[in-house]
Amino acid sequence: MTLVRALVAASLSLVFPGIGHAVLRDWIRALFFAGLFVTAVAISFSTTQLSAMTSFDATWTILTEETSSVDRFLLAFLALFTATDALFRGLGAVGGSGDHDGPTCPHCNRPLDEELEFCHWCTTRLEPPAEDESVSP
Repeated sequence: MTLVRALVAASLSLVFPGIGHAVLRDWIRALFFAGLFVTAVAISFSTTQLSAMTSFDATWTILTEETSSVDRFLLAFLALFTATDALFRGLGAVGGSGDHDGPTCPHCNRPLDEELEFCHWCTTRLEPPAEDESVSP
């Protein structure tokens, strides 16, 4: 993964937790963090507050004036944790390589299925191994 892609994933996770992991094609984590965030919002806000969030100004007013400090901290912590996780996963620092003995993808550095002609993680097309032409009969 490139640094730019990791930064984009982290930035998108700040906007809505889970989107950054979807950019990284880490679908299970994307669904987990999005579900966790939606659950935290449902617990933190009443239905009248949620229905009053029709514009950015109304949303900002509800977030800053009508929400407790604990709820604001919870939502901010969740967004920052998700962004940090997306950044580290995008950089390959967590669960990337080193624990697999077989071939790995040259693009995302994840384990490859030897029967496929592409990486099933990042869909990079793989070139078949070149035959050694230096050996002559």
